[in-house]
Amino acid sequence: MRILHTSDWHLGQHFYNKSRAREHAEFFAWLLAQVDTHKIDAVIVAGDVFDTGTPPSYARALLNSLVVSFQKLGCQLVVLAGNHDSVSTLNESRQLMEYLNTTVIAGGDEGEQLLELTNAQGELQALLCAVPYLRPREILRSQAGESAAEKRQSLQQAIADHYRGLYERAAILRAERELNIPIIATGHLTTLGATTSESVRDLYVGTLDAFPSDHFPPAEYIALGHIHRPQRVGGEEHIRYCGSPIPLSFDELGSEKSVLMVEFDGQLLTGITALPVPRFQPMAMIKGNLNEIELQLKGFVDASAERPVWLDIEVESEEYLNDLQQRIEALAEDLPVEVLLLRRARKLRAQALEQQQNETLAELSVQEVFSRRLQEEIFEGEQGAERQQRLQGLFDQVLAQLEDPEQEHQAQVPPSDLQEQGAQPEPSSQPEEAQS
Repeated sequence: MRILHTSDWHLGQHFYNKSRAREHAEFFAWLLAQVDTHKIDAVIVAGDVFDTGTPPSYARALLNSLVVSFQKLGCQLVVLAGNHDSVSTLNESRQLMEYLNTTVIAGGDEGEQLLELTNAQGELQALLCAVPYLRPREILRSQAGESAAEKRQSLQQAIADHYRGLYERAAILRAERELNIPIIATGHLTTLGATTSESVRDLYVGTLDAFPSDHFPPAEYIALGHIHRPQRVGGEEHIRYCGSPIPLSFDELGSEKSVLMVEFDGQLLTGITALPVPRFQPMAMIKGNLNEIELQLKGFVDASAERPVWLDIEVESEEYLNDLQQRIEALAEDLPVEVLLLRRARKLRAQALEQQQNETLAELSVQEVFSRRLQEEIFEGEQGAERQQRLQGLFDQVLAQLEDPEQEHQAQVPPSDLQEQGAQPEPSSQPEEAQS
């Protein structure tokens, strides 16, 4: 038997206001080709099918189209909920998908999580303990007076008990039928020692840091989701994160994206092969001073104009450049690139912050205080530049009025400008430095 293990599709994600729809459509076409080429019997999606609980219509349409395509290939599809998924959203089409050889497991009801995996001929090939993301309220009842440590221990034990009960049911069924088939388990959670990325959102906040790998049942293979970098767990070959198929943050560019093809001979696990996923959207991180960045940008001169390279640029400069964005835009203006994220090096930001903390207001002029406040904002494009100039002009006008009360013309600051200026977060669905 052959299965494909994949996870963390995050359909519907907007990456710094960029849609991933084309990438996901191309990934699905590639995935279907792998299923056909390698004669895959079942595909397991270990959570985070969608990026949010209310995915856009095109994301739902992509999933529905994929389900139909899998049914035509005679391949069984198992879709599990992750922490980004809504139980009700996934369950909307659950009954319909059952007629198309697709099983959706969205909630933590153990009674529905023991599945049979079959081949195209309908022959039983494996038993699947199909465990989705387990919400604490589904498996645990809080006790009054518990400490934080006791709550962590209780949740950890509840998850372990859930796995053990499900595995025992599968083992009994395999023994009663005298079946020479593997038991496979799934999960969507963080395990001890797993390497995360900036796009991974913490689970069980305040209650469980990570789940010990030795608490999993002795299944022949454990297919995990939630961590976006492919990796083994606890040094065990059969406990795996497959990772996300496309980079969901710039810091994921350092690891190859893949799905895992897992092969069995009867009950025996005989091989795990990573099938590398092509990079459908060019992306890159560059860093250095302005001269170094200019040289690196020239390396993209031959990139496709139809699919510009998405860039994360980190500037290392001892100077506090208040026109940094304009300088970078000028360097990239005639190149087939799009700068999605522009930031100063963390060390330099920390140094600037430390320097400012050692200053007092008495050491700064009023103009310097206002200038530094403006530097904390992002003014994008021509409209942003015009707004910056307008705010600076209004400030100068107000300051002149205060210094010379006899002036006839008093400055009037449009409330819209002040509100606009106070609500200019950097556009991003996955903030690179603040949210995981």
